[in-house]
Amino acid sequence: MNIVRIKITLENVEPVVTRTLMVPLDIRLDRLHLTIQAAMGWHNTHLYEFTAGSTVWCVPHLSWSDGPLPAKKLTLLDVLEDTGAQTLHHLYDFGDCWEHRIRIGQMSDPEPGEFYPKLINASGRCPPEDVGGFPGYEYLLEALADPAHPDHEEMIEWHSDSFDPNAVPIGELKLEVLKLANKWKTRKTPK
Repeated sequence: MNIVRIKITLENVEPVVTRTLMVPLDIRLDRLHLTIQAAMGWHNTHLYEFTAGSTVWCVPHLSWSDGPLPAKKLTLLDVLEDTGAQTLHHLYDFGDCWEHRIRIGQMSDPEPGEFYPKLINASGRCPPEDVGGFPGYEYLLEALADPAHPDHEEMIEWHSDSFDPNAVPIGELKLEVLKLANKWKTRKTPK
């Protein structure tokens, strides 16, 4: 199993939100989605899709006869080999439209004793779910920062006045990614 470094950037959001992870090349796209959810701090309550060029992968819907390809059937390695892409796009929540750019980095051998996927770096706190996409997030930050804002009290009630877009709960996020790594680790069968 080879490992690849990926850098995920949440598009159109200030302050910038990034996550750097080490993931197995053989990770299925549905599991990569769950890894992104854990690393960002999302709650996996909405639909998603991955794109590379004009190809789309997601959770297929029963009413789609020839829609996107199923994310559960392909690995990251399959996508990279099939498309030659060095950047993938991940859309989460078709209403709020959280767009993630995934840059594929260096490949390496796994470190002995380590579990993957593994979150190695993070900047910027992930916006709250269902805030209304990046325009709603900008509005939330404006309202929280200005006590004279007409929605200041409502936003504090909804998100608390301690919401800091620069404060990344890196320990919590690493733990959530590690939980997935432990859940998916290859189990050795007894001889």
